[in-house]
Amino acid sequence: MAGLLDAQRKAEVLFAEIRAQSLIRPGARESEINESIYALAESMYGISRYWHKRIVRAGRNTLAPYDENPPDLTVAADDIVFLDFGPVFEEWEADFGRTYVVGNDPQKRKLCRDIEEAFARGKRYFHEHPEITAAELYAYAQKLAAKAGWEYGGPIAGHLIGVFPHEKIADDKITLYVHPMNHNRMRVPDASGRKRHWILEIHFVDRAREIGGFYEELLTIG
Repeated sequence: MAGLLDAQRKAEVLFAEIRAQSLIRPGARESEINESIYALAESMYGISRYWHKRIVRAGRNTLAPYDENPPDLTVAADDIVFLDFGPVFEEWEADFGRTYVVGNDPQKRKLCRDIEEAFARGKRYFHEHPEITAAELYAYAQKLAAKAGWEYGGPIAGHLIGVFPHEKIADDKITLYVHPMNHNRMRVPDASGRKRHWILEIHFVDRAREIGGFYEELLTIG
């Protein structure tokens, strides 16, 4: 727990510095921002390992879930951008996602507020239901999206996290994820009898406006 929390705190500091240095700005390409964040993380923490691909998505690309690889876009003057990074601090994984609004569009700002609130509600719901399954938590994330006037944008709402590389089963795209077909209880221990730790991710979208927002961090602790 201490290792995971320390990794997340370092990710929070990194993301604060991304904002402080205005790396997300109009005219910058997603790939350019990605490389700038990589260089910043390396200079701050010596990070060179990421346990999943580094994601910077702007504009209509914010509709795309993790597995897609949309074309490289340039951040517009009035835009929305989200980051999803999985840095490895020493041997501990972090997974951190945040959304930024470039400009003052009220719907984009509402989306940022709504995903943050939905994350807090989802985390509270998890802790209030000790026997919850992954499918039930995914369904709750969908309900939160609909209640706020959005659509849930991703095929999952989270996954396991841990020491690098975290628990994996070859070709298993369901039971280690907050997936609508995963009816296993989330608090079941791993194969070694250890407590599992989970990430919660919230991805709300408006396909008509071509905007999406993403918020991600630890679910089970913190």
